[in-house]
Amino acid sequence: MTKLIGIIYGSTTGNTQAVAEQLAAAFGEQACLHDIMEQGFEGISAYDVCLFGIPTWDFGELQEDWADLWPELNALHLKGKPCALFGLGDQIGYGEWFLDAMGLLYAELVKGEAQLGGLWPVEGYRFEASKALTADGSQFVGLALDEDSQSADTPERIEQWVAQLRGEFSL
Repeated sequence: MTKLIGIIYGSTTGNTQAVAEQLAAAFGEQACLHDIMEQGFEGISAYDVCLFGIPTWDFGELQEDWADLWPELNALHLKGKPCALFGLGDQIGYGEWFLDAMGLLYAELVKGEAQLGGLWPVEGYRFEASKALTADGSQFVGLALDEDSQSADTPERIEQWVAQLRGEFSL
């Protein structure tokens, strides 16, 4: 049976949407794009796997679509559901808060007892601090992307992460 993958994202500048579209193309027919600005969280329960895309704004802030829906996160009922995150940030301009929004979302999903996967190594990044790190600081809690200073690395990172998720979640 084919698992339905929801790629749930919020995007202001279009970068997170572009990454979501690349992920959808990589997963093929089993992927569904879900823009939270248009759809909110409605219908998320229909997905077998959820991939959440969140950019970090300004000084570690949530993107506006995520901020608007934040109070609804605890009502998603994701207990045991396979989930992974991808985050976008600017490690040069905002290195003190690199991917903080992804770390905040991860913490909420942990509270909801989602089955989280998709950790990503910190090698190849230069930043000062991040709330999106594992406890030992060796990995990000999801795919880390920087379209401002490392956009050339994005396609390969997506390809590797998709292969990783296929294995982790038996996709």
